[in-house]
Amino acid sequence: MTDYFEVHARDGAARLGELRLSESRTTPALVDDVVEDAGSLWAAERDAPEGDENRLTVLPHRGFPAGTREEVKESFAVDYPDTDYPSAAVVAADAARDVGADAYILSDAHSFVGHAAAFKDSVIEARESLPADTALYLSGVATPTNAATLAYAGIDLVDAKRARVKGFEGKYLTSDAEYFLEDLDELPCACSACLGGVDEFTREDCAEHNVNALKAELATVRRRIRDGRLRDYVEGQARHDVWLTAAFREFDQQYGYLEERTPVIRDSELTAATEDSLRRVEIQRFAERVTTRYRNRFDTPLVLVPCSARKPYSESQSHGQYHDAVQFRAHQVSMTSPIGVVPQELELTYPAQHYDSVVTGRWSEDEKEFVTEVLRRYLQRNEYPRVVAHVPPEGYRDIVERVEREVEMPFEYTVEDHPTTTESLANLASTLSNEPKYRKREREHNTVKAIADYQFGDGAGDALFADADIKMTSRYPKLQVRDGDGEQLATMVPQYGVLSFTLAGARLWDASDAPTKRIEIDRFVPHGSVLAPGVVDADEEIRPGDEVVVEGPKAFAVARAEMSGPEMAESTRGVAAEVRHVDEK
Repeated sequence: MTDYFEVHARDGAARLGELRLSESRTTPALVDDVVEDAGSLWAAERDAPEGDENRLTVLPHRGFPAGTREEVKESFAVDYPDTDYPSAAVVAADAARDVGADAYILSDAHSFVGHAAAFKDSVIEARESLPADTALYLSGVATPTNAATLAYAGIDLVDAKRARVKGFEGKYLTSDAEYFLEDLDELPCACSACLGGVDEFTREDCAEHNVNALKAELATVRRRIRDGRLRDYVEGQARHDVWLTAAFREFDQQYGYLEERTPVIRDSELTAATEDSLRRVEIQRFAERVTTRYRNRFDTPLVLVPCSARKPYSESQSHGQYHDAVQFRAHQVSMTSPIGVVPQELELTYPAQHYDSVVTGRWSEDEKEFVTEVLRRYLQRNEYPRVVAHVPPEGYRDIVERVEREVEMPFEYTVEDHPTTTESLANLASTLSNEPKYRKREREHNTVKAIADYQFGDGAGDALFADADIKMTSRYPKLQVRDGDGEQLATMVPQYGVLSFTLAGARLWDASDAPTKRIEIDRFVPHGSVLAPGVVDADEEIRPGDEVVVEGPKAFAVARAEMSGPEMAESTRGVAAEVRHVDEK
């Protein structure tokens, strides 16, 4: 149990937290000035310190370097005392255990920081062995260059020891490089230590500057976490050191670790500026759900079209032209890098309307392979009488032709030179001229069901919203779902492209065959928030941002999750979910 650390926001494994001292500190943060080390037990036996709420007290400890044999660690394991003040325990990454502290310092940090695979393995092993609501502290390793990657991996606390030492060695640190003082013609910084200019700059000044640079970098990291855009920053920042690039890519291979901690919806834009963006959790999750959960419900041909710079696609000029040619006679699916394929019903669903990518007109082989795989899996899951590929020759057509060889469907191509030329649009309209139009009611029902499939699981749309039982009110994109008696069940939220339940809808969801995400709470009626201490149990599949059912002996509610199911089940601090509607039993 922790009383002095609380997580307030999450961006993947990175957290914005609060170290609760007499003057609270927002993390990720430097903590040199608030740490009191009670000393090593290797040198002498030590009594438990008195501690106080002004400082984070490192309890008497035995640190183990990397490679220490397991039996040695077990023989010399420390029996940490219970404390009533902010405390930190020293543990090895591969032997981390809950000892009731608020923070945990990894004693073997120097052995793995700088080695990508070892860094990834050590951080994940420690993070998954320790309580979710405790802080992870790496000492003596942080620099302005690596701070963002450390936070991205899940590190909450660092110190300026390494940055300060490098300064006294005559090494000048910036967020993207390290320079020898004698190589600098001018100081590329305007902090207080650098104001005197390069001629009067001493090694003491250099140490002060390095600490200032690290503080500034951590402030940038905190801002990025608040905005939900740390990943965008790290994709560029990690390029400045080869081990950081390798570490960043190592974590990209740990989809389960990152996915559990990554929100399913965000307000922020997703910037896809590098090929590494293809491995982002949000993009992989969207592709996985579209190819395993989404089910096409139209009986019309499929029309494949290119994406547009404007989001949502339907508001762009080019997609308006495609719509005028198609005229509800085909099911429209957009092809895009880095998202993959986007059925028209999901064009608002995060991240389909929230991303921006670099447009050069040229596709890399990695992009082609990714979109080819997504389109192939999509067509293997969804049958169409024929596929009309209204795509330009550059990249798009190559992808479609690769997939055509692997699926048993007839393909037609309608673009002569560019999709929006008069001739190409006429070809598209002509090839669909004998197809019947589908009605507005069918389009709206299919949209709501498709979102339910994507949001809740395969088959959820049909399990929740049978045609005979529901009707739509309001207009797209603010569709409201009502039952046969006119009671509202859910609303489509245009900002995220997801469904938001009323209490009646939540009860329908809870009683249906659709996968339900549930939080079990203690004997209280939640108003506003469900705090983690009140959670008795929670489904492991819950992710931040998920729609959830909350139920206990005294209440039934519908809410939005603020942390993952595993985290809310084991945490003793923090908001687990924000309640929208509640019924007292």
